[in-house]
Amino acid sequence: MRRLLAGFAAAALALAALEIFLAQALQPLDNRLLDAFTRWHAARLAPDPDLVLVEVDEKSLAAMQAEAGRFPWPREVYAELLRGLMPQRPRAVVFDIMFSEPDKFRPQSDLAFAEAALPYRTSLYFPMLLLDARDHASGAAAAELAPLIGLVRRPDADREARIAVVPPLALPPELWRGGTINFLEDDDHVGRRYALRTTVRGWDIPSLPARVALDLGYPLPDAPDLRLAWRGAARGLPSVSFSDLYEDFGRSQRKRPADEFKGKVVVVGAAAAGLGDLRVTPLSGTQPGMEILATAIENLKNGRAMRAAPAWLPFGAALLLVGLLYAAFARNARANRVAIGLGAASALALAASWFAAGRLLLIPLLAPLWAAWLFYFAAATAAYLKERRAREEAIAMFSRFVNPHVVKQLVERGGLEGTGEAREVTLLFSDIRGFTTLSETRTPQEVVAVLNRYFTLQVDVIFRHGGSLDKFIGDAIMAFWGAPLDDPEHAKNAVACALDMADTLLAFKAELGELGKSFDVGIGVHSGPAVVGLIGSEKRREYTSIGDTVNLASRIEGLTKEAGRRILVSRETMERCGNAFDFVSCGSFHAKGRAQPVELFEPRRKS
Repeated sequence: MRRLLAGFAAAALALAALEIFLAQALQPLDNRLLDAFTRWHAARLAPDPDLVLVEVDEKSLAAMQAEAGRFPWPREVYAELLRGLMPQRPRAVVFDIMFSEPDKFRPQSDLAFAEAALPYRTSLYFPMLLLDARDHASGAAAAELAPLIGLVRRPDADREARIAVVPPLALPPELWRGGTINFLEDDDHVGRRYALRTTVRGWDIPSLPARVALDLGYPLPDAPDLRLAWRGAARGLPSVSFSDLYEDFGRSQRKRPADEFKGKVVVVGAAAAGLGDLRVTPLSGTQPGMEILATAIENLKNGRAMRAAPAWLPFGAALLLVGLLYAAFARNARANRVAIGLGAASALALAASWFAAGRLLLIPLLAPLWAAWLFYFAAATAAYLKERRAREEAIAMFSRFVNPHVVKQLVERGGLEGTGEAREVTLLFSDIRGFTTLSETRTPQEVVAVLNRYFTLQVDVIFRHGGSLDKFIGDAIMAFWGAPLDDPEHAKNAVACALDMADTLLAFKAELGELGKSFDVGIGVHSGPAVVGLIGSEKRREYTSIGDTVNLASRIEGLTKEAGRRILVSRETMERCGNAFDFVSCGSFHAKGRAQPVELFEPRRKS
């Protein structure tokens, strides 16, 4: 069994390693679970008050309809926003709205926006869009773009490289301070990361959050992307409706605080569902892109980021769980108890993963849990089949020795111990007298038929009184009480059986007719300690009892002829019977192999 368990364990760990280090088929489920943990913790964190969203929401679209028309609005609208916002000295204003095409119908509007923005160009940031790699060949020269959009040249950069990027062409190049805002999604189309830089032929293109962080002095990780650490629920960041600000800035006497945005990072973007900038994130299936951008800036500002646990950690968890399960099954622990333990360990592991997510560490544990449960079901199935075989063997073995009710109880108890055990038992030996005369007058086939008939009748009596048939020794029967099941009245049951065996003998003698006159038995009964269990070689074992109690019971049976009695019991048996029977003393006799005489009694039923 241990070899089989070791094979199961090796297979489970091999599958866990394959899943963790290569296949990652469970990663989508792991992501969903970790997203749930992330969402729970994020909802309980207060957003950073130094970041404020100015949202083009449904309210703004409706309120601005009369003055600005349908979205996209004339760029002069943003000029008015800057004229009211920038005197409050925000630390930075980051647009999440593309200004990639000049307004051909209202060029003066673009000019008004540029004029309002130029005095504050070091505090304004605009988005750019990086096109697919296949478009780079038709893009602008990287060397020419570098001073305009802040490309970083690596030592191995290609001087002739071209990059397809869409800058804010509606504004003059002096205002092209910014970075890319390409949505970075995982294989399951959920955005959990934000690009920090994209390298094209040796040229680093900063993302918009990275450019803001660089200018504001926030530490920038040396990594291509940032795994976002969320704060607050989706749409839970501090925000102001664009139309509310626009309306207030147009008043001669403003109602909003004059320093509302002082020292803050302001993100201006689209939040209305109809504007097509809703993304799938761990927090929501419809989270505005501006919130993702703001979260990336907040993470860089506060040095926060989610970290993925190294692959050895979940594999170590698999190794630990499978190792514990192997030890439990190797010690023959009950499968239901192991299941409870594994269930508790699984809950504890998931709780640890949940706790770690609150500390910005993502530990995927579905692969080790899957491997552990796979090993459990394999080992439990093997244990069940082993137990089933053991029960079938027990039934086959003990059906020869004990009555079916005792077999059923043994099976329900789970079988027998493999080694012998000391128990208080009562032994009964019964030997046929007159067998020689019977065998001389009948053919061998008739003798066997007579013996089989006799043994069948007497074994039924033994079983009826709860005894166990040990064996047939020639024409003798050996039986005992008190094993394999506990029987506190083993002596009483054995004596009652002996009396019924005597009655059965009389009925059998009547069946034999004339031959029955010489057919008789002697029955000896003795109680005491004996070793009971499966005894024998590795190839053949018998459930039997051995010890001095057994030997003396056999000697007492041999003394029945000398005493002239059919049934004799020892004093030990008589005392254990209490007042259940009447006993007639037959005196003391010398038994072979014993120095002290043995006092014997003849049992009789109560009159």
